[in-house]
Amino acid sequence: MSSWLAVESAGNFYLLPLGQSGEIFPWVPVQAVPYTQRWFLGVANLRGGLVGVVDLAGLLGSEVARTEQGLAEASLLAFNAALDVNAALLVDRLAGLRGTEAFVGSEPPAEDAPAFFGSTYLDSSGTRWQELNLQILSQHPAFLSISA
Repeated sequence: MSSWLAVESAGNFYLLPLGQSGEIFPWVPVQAVPYTQRWFLGVANLRGGLVGVVDLAGLLGSEVARTEQGLAEASLLAFNAALDVNAALLVDRLAGLRGTEAFVGSEPPAEDAPAFFGSTYLDSSGTRWQELNLQILSQHPAFLSISA
């Protein structure tokens, strides 16, 4: 049985595998890094370690205007230490844990979907949840190319 951490980012809903997800942190100030992609927000001090902060929505192509109020309500989700990725994803809202029983249907990723897209799951209210493979995402060329 699959189990995920459900998150929302820029109005989209994502399922992140629990085994690939790490610690969740409240928003902390991020030190901007010049000459990087817009979705790379900078570096943050999380438990004494410097971690690159990636705006998940921006990385996936959404243009999001971030406000101080919105950031104050956001969370930073670190990658599981086993993935050896020194980064955290900015997500707008945590939506709890989900298992396959929380969904009424699923469909495989589209042929043109990024390699890190898994199945799309449909819940009983009609919301579509996109599964993201964080291990594949962390090795994807777009994720690794932070320079602008």
